[in-house]
Formats: sequence, C-alpha cells, structure tokens
Amino acid sequence: MTIMENIAIAISRGPSWRGEQTEMCEHKGIGHPDSLCDGAVEAAARALCRAYFEAYGAVQHFNLDKALLIGGMSAPKFGGGKVLRSTRLIVSGPVTELPSAKAELVVEQAIREYLATSLGDIGNDIRIEPILRPSAPNLRRVTNAASLSLSNDTSFGVGYAPLSSLERAVLLIADLLRSRADRGMFEAAGLDYKVMGSRLGAHHRLTLALAFVDRCVQGVDEYFILKGRIGSYLAEHIGTDCEIAINTLDRRDACDESGIYLTVTGLSAEHGDDGQVGRGNRVNGLITPYRPMSLEAAAGKNPASHVGKLYNVLAHRLASHIQASVDGADEVVVRLLSGIGRPIDQPQLFAIDVVAERGLSSAQEQQVRELATLQLAQLPALVNELVYGTVAVF
Repeated sequence: MTIMENIAIAISRGPSWRGEQTEMCEHKGIGHPDSLCDGAVEAAARALCRAYFEAYGAVQHFNLDKALLIGGMSAPKFGGGKVLRSTRLIVSGPVTELPSAKAELVVEQAIREYLATSLGDIGNDIRIEPILRPSAPNLRRVTNAASLSLSNDTSFGVGYAPLSSLERAVLLIADLLRSRADRGMFEAAGLDYKVMGSRLGAHHRLTLALAFVDRCVQGVDEYFILKGRIGSYLAEHIGTDCEIAINTLDRRDACDESGIYLTVTGLSAEHGDDGQVGRGNRVNGLITPYRPMSLEAAAGKNPASHVGKLYNVLAHRLASHIQASVDGADEVVVRLLSGIGRPIDQPQLFAIDVVAERGLSSAQEQQVRELATLQLAQLPALVNELVYGTVAVF
C-alpha cells in the first residue's frame, strides 16, 4: 500500500466543535514540577543526540522519558526565608553508550545547564541523579545513518486546529507570565504557575496558581496588593469576557505566611510538590480534555525513531497547515499510528478528519492528501528541529 492510499480523509459538514456550551483546558508553566521534568529530559535527549552525531554519525537508540522530581522542604518568610531540604530529580532510561564519554555525564550536564538557564541560580540547588542502563539489543538497529529510522514503538500521535478562544487565552496568560522579567510588577511572581481555563457559553474564567517569592513581599497586605495588580494586568491583555482568579486558597485574614501562596524559590517543589514526565502539557503547550490527545510523554523520547514524539508534533503541524491552506476547512483533526519496525515515514494509518461547513471539492481533498504526503517527506527536517530544540514539545 502506498502512502497516498494509506491516508484516510473524513469530511463532515458540522456541527462545529466550537459550538460546545462548555470547555476546559490548562497549561503548566516552566517551573511547575511536571514541566521541570519535561524540560530536563528534553534537554538531556537533545544533548545525547548531538553526542551520538559526533561519535557515530547518527542518533543511536535511547529514551529518557522517565523522570521523577521529588520535592523538598522550605520555610518561607516575608523578606526572605530558606530552603530546608533540596529538591531531587531522578532521570532513568535505556541508552547507547558513548565511546569517549559516559552518557550519564552528558545527561547530567545538559540537565544542569537547562535548570540554570530556565530557573537561574535556584536551578543549581536541584540534585540530579541519572540512572541509565544499556538499551535492548534488538532496538539498537532502528537507527541508521544512511536512511530514515525505523519506529521503535507501536504508538500514535494526534493533533488539531485551530485553537479555541479559551485555549488562546490560556496560552497568552502563560506567555505573559513567562516573559515577566521586563515588568517590575511581576518581580514577586515565581516561575511556577498553572493556568486553568474554563468556558461556559461565551464567558471565560482563568484560575491561576502562581507561586510568589518571599523576598519580594514584605507582608500580607502587600501580597494581596501585588496579586491584584498582576490580575489586573493580565485581564487587560486578554481583551474578552474573561474572569481571572489567582491563588484561590489564599486567606484574606491571614496574619502570617501560612495563609498565602508564598515560597522561597518561586517553585512549589520546595513545598514537597512532586513532578513526573508526561503529566503536563502536550506538544501544543496545553492539556485539553475536550479535545483528542495522546497520553504519550513527548519530552525525552528519541527524536529520530520514537513516533510518540514525532507523530504528535507532526499531527498538530499538519492540522494547522490544512486548516490554514485549504479554503473552507473549518476544523481539522489528524491522527497517525505507527508500527514498531516500520520506517517512520510509513505510518500504519493516517487519518484526517475535516469539518467543512460547505464541504470540500475533490481538488481540495487531493490538496489535503498532498499536504499530508509532504509533511511525511519532511520528517528528516522535523527530526533535526527536535534535535536542536527549535520546536517545543511541552
């Protein structure tokens, strides 16, 4: 069966998913314990790929998509407290050994650099414990310097387009919090935040869990003033019928630090909050229970051969291309299924669902097929993007 024959296209005239009465979705920020795990193993995976290129001329078999962040302990205090027990990060996975360096050293150094870059000095206080072992002999043959890799798993990827107004609002808030460094009012806001969005009809509500840094807050009254300013700033930038609530467990009558969300580092991990790879954002930066999505942990997976990573990125990318390029394609869902041992550009099943109120002509349907085939042909370029970190996976 050729690739073109393997593409199944279903066209529906509606109703549009966007007509649903309710919706919810969330985003976990860069300092969230789950995101810290995702970011750490993804940085380690990219570093291993580069080391394999240098040593072997091709990415070798490995997977680093298992990690556990074990939270520490702290004593936050207005004006500045202290960390009592450090956070630990355990990373495990099968790897192909390197001839000139220990894979553990490559992994640990890459994670250390990532934490320092993304968190600043507080990243240096996280203990890193790589626990690696040799990969299975029969899986080592999935990579080949002369051709595309074979899939090292039977797995699927799924993506959709376009984003809803709620999803865009959640991502906008996340972007504003991530780029807070240029605004003095955000100085007290830590890097650990979670944005939960809900919609009832046209009304949007965003609930934020946002860690505040104790050295930037001098008392309970100042905390609530700062929280109000941040909420107002975010609301101004949403520009829609949107309600924003921040740290809803806070007590207005709190007389000390115990009644509010105050941290030493700006991370909930210091309060014993644990994290794991794959429990956070999907490859489009969102967790979307109303949408089709895979439970695969893309972060840390081998970008050359693990379709649990490749196909999830490809599915979202193709859905966006189709929705933007094919006139009349209102909504698109893409699903790809691999088979272990198959070339990564030859999925078992390539299913594309299109909602088009006016339908699609045969020429437009052919355009969809050609876009799908083109994306498969461009998989080597996608592999390189993932190796060098130019495309996000969480």
